[in-house]
Amino acid sequence: QVQLVESGGGLVQAGDSLRLSCAASLRTFSSWPMGWFRQQAPGKEREFVAAINWSTTTGYADSVKGRFTISRDNAKNTVYLQMNSLKPEDTAVYFCAAGRQGSVYSTRRYDYDYWGQGTQVTVSS
Repeated sequence: QVQLVESGGGLVQAGDSLRLSCAASLRTFSSWPMGWFRQQAPGKEREFVAAINWSTTTGYADSVKGRFTISRDNAKNTVYLQMNSLKPEDTAVYFCAAGRQGSVYSTRRYDYDYWGQGTQVTVSS
């Protein structure tokens, strides 16, 4: 059974940094595109934040470009989201997701088959 476990969320002040981690129980982890999404309130759509594919090509939402960095450590089956210069509008539950094995990354949540339980990030002003 595939499991994605996020960690690293918390309460920080505007301008601070956080690093989220997602440990994945995926065989041949390096061949899976991985993404981060966030949901800012219950009932709101889960929105794309960042993604990385097997070749380490990355993509970002415009709202986080230049502040967030996604990376992966295939030896540890882990994907990271380094978040710098955090803003109150970054407050959300952040979800890690695994896409279709062997494919390039997608910005659409429907292209991701496996999801973590989410980790809360709260940024105070």
